[in-house]
Amino acid sequence: MDRDKESLISNQSFLKQDIRSVPGVAGLRRGVLFIWARRLALLTSDCFSISFAWFIAKALGSPSQSFWSVADNRNILLPVICITLSIFAARKLYRPGDSRRDYRSIIKALSLSNVLLLLVSYFYNPEHSVSRSQFLLFWGLGILLVCAGRFAIDYLTHLSRLRGSIRYPVMIVVDPDHADRAVEVVESEQRYRIASLMDSSALDLHNRENTFAQIQRLGIAEVFVAWDAIKRRMFLGQRFQALGITLHVVPLEQKRAFGGANLHMLSAQVPCVSFYPPVISGVGFWLKRLFDVAFALIFVILASPIYLVIAIAIRLDSPGPLFYKQTRIGLHGKPFKVWKYRSMVQNADRLQAQLEEMNQNKDGVLFKMKSDPRITRVGKFIRRYSLDELPQIFNVILGEMSLVGPRPLPLRDVERFERNYFIRQDVLPGITGLWQVSGRSDIDNFDDVLKLDLYYIQNWSIWLDINILFRTFSAVLKKSGAY
Repeated sequence: MDRDKESLISNQSFLKQDIRSVPGVAGLRRGVLFIWARRLALLTSDCFSISFAWFIAKALGSPSQSFWSVADNRNILLPVICITLSIFAARKLYRPGDSRRDYRSIIKALSLSNVLLLLVSYFYNPEHSVSRSQFLLFWGLGILLVCAGRFAIDYLTHLSRLRGSIRYPVMIVVDPDHADRAVEVVESEQRYRIASLMDSSALDLHNRENTFAQIQRLGIAEVFVAWDAIKRRMFLGQRFQALGITLHVVPLEQKRAFGGANLHMLSAQVPCVSFYPPVISGVGFWLKRLFDVAFALIFVILASPIYLVIAIAIRLDSPGPLFYKQTRIGLHGKPFKVWKYRSMVQNADRLQAQLEEMNQNKDGVLFKMKSDPRITRVGKFIRRYSLDELPQIFNVILGEMSLVGPRPLPLRDVERFERNYFIRQDVLPGITGLWQVSGRSDIDNFDDVLKLDLYYIQNWSIWLDINILFRTFSAVLKKSGAY
């Protein structure tokens, strides 16, 4: 392993926690507090507006005995608010930027929530019709009050920023020749306070840890980097995301166009490419963790007969231990023991050195070989259906793995990583992932594996996890790419 790789592995110790457990390693930074304070203000305003519209519609509309009548069911307002706010959140109306001012999307979201409430009312009590006046008043007043509340919050925020308040501390990384232009562009947004100005050498390998430490020390939530300062360091975008820091890449000289990223215009009419932190953080992390543990416990209970049958078959097939424990590299480069049913002969690790020249992986990062002579008879069957990985459910319960995520690799593979490969170590490894449901062993180029892992990290949701789990069951039954 060369010096650069050793440095990259040692740098993993800088990330002390799972990036998903808190919104950024820096904790409650000032910028993050501003963001959450604004979200709380929007939520409060929306709740008040919806509630007020509901009671006004009830008071002025025609009497009704339907689901919509507050007199019949005073607790009904809570699910009304929850349904509406959930649709707002799904349409990203609480995100920073122009999303909260997207009044067209607000009208669509309120209209959709009203339609859903009509359906709920029908299934709740089909015999009672909804008062048309109540429905139309609630819909119209809801749109008017929610939009007015959001406009007021936006206007007050703008006035406060003009006076120098409610501004996010940011860092600018730019070459000295373009420093004045970068400061002008950032200040034109009127919502940032420049806490630090550094040249592009701050992102060099031997300087970047000090830069990240200063970002944390200053409580910086967003960093602006000129394109010329990062064009040879694009993989650092993932590192900023892993630290919970929003990265904005600004092409000050406008020499080229960008695609495939979050591209938007600053008020100075300068295009900006933004890399937002991954969504697997804060509440998202605990939601994923709760899902992992609940699914794992239910699966262990239901699959206990399968566990027993496999254990008996392994004992009868070949001498050796029941389980195979292998050291894998997990979160932030930390080694841990992965549990698997033993599918090979006892001295399989020592025999691998003799088989390296038969490795079928093109770039040599992973070791994959069809008709591996080390695999036992029972091992061939349980590997074909991925049953050898069932004990990893206990790694999930212990918090060492997740159900879905990048696969943990042995030290032998990690030692052959290129620099940008270490990005995948910024999240908990998983039993299955996009790699497994996209061909598994048939993918013979690790760059393709990395692309799938990065897509998962950047687009995570509970629904994506559920989709991958269903696709995993399908891939296992089809035995696609398994050997």
